[in-house]
Amino acid sequence: MKVDFHTHSTGSDGSNTPNELLNLALEKNIEYLSITDHDTLDGVKSLENFKDLKKLKFVPGVEISAEFPTTLHLLGYGFDSNNERLNKVLEELQEFRKKRNVLMIENMQKLGFQITLEELKKEAGGELIGRPHFASLMVKKNYVSNKQEAFDKYLKKGAPLYLDKKRLNPKDAILLIKEAGGVVVLAHPYQTKLDEQNLANLIRELVDYGLDGIEAYYSSHTKEMNEKYKALAKKYDLFITAGSDYHGTNKAGIEMGINISKEELEPFLNILRML
Repeated sequence: MKVDFHTHSTGSDGSNTPNELLNLALEKNIEYLSITDHDTLDGVKSLENFKDLKKLKFVPGVEISAEFPTTLHLLGYGFDSNNERLNKVLEELQEFRKKRNVLMIENMQKLGFQITLEELKKEAGGELIGRPHFASLMVKKNYVSNKQEAFDKYLKKGAPLYLDKKRLNPKDAILLIKEAGGVVVLAHPYQTKLDEQNLANLIRELVDYGLDGIEAYYSSHTKEMNEKYKALAKKYDLFITAGSDYHGTNKAGIEMGINISKEELEPFLNILRML
């Protein structure tokens, strides 16, 4: 079966609107789709009146960045999107992001880039601005030749214009989703950049906090990585999921949709049916 439990819309840093993602999923014969925007439910909430089509089941989601020396992202599914505490914390994270964007603009102007907040809002189509929007505008203004150059020279971690965003510690991020009635999945495990033993140690710690699953199938995972993460899921009694991390034109080279056997995905699907 073809599914995608990890996509991004214009609610955060994707180039497609939530409705466009739904239509694209239908075109690609995807059976299950989740929009997992970064630290926000805006995209999900714009689809609250969406009725599942016979060929497509929509699963509300979110991706939360957690404190970690490298990258640690946690995906939440099946939660109450109107949960008061969940919404309050996500709003606080977005408010911090807005302040960060202002500081990034100030730093850009010091380096000679003539970019304004109003231009960025127009580029993003709203208030939620991410680094891909900075990169797009830098290309349009001919400061760089393409988005990858913008990230490599200026926007990636450690580059002159990079500013970190506010993050929750892993335990708080997991509890936030669990308390809202959802389940929590470790996204793209390879991005932690941990060796096999340290990754296992991390997963064991996250399981103690309430981790439910691992994104074993991912657009950048090799077959060997898939098997390794499936083995870790089995070891710690976790279900597995599959997601592309599709961002549209904001992250080139990623196609929506992951092929996975229904048997492998059934433990996750069974949980979703109960939520």
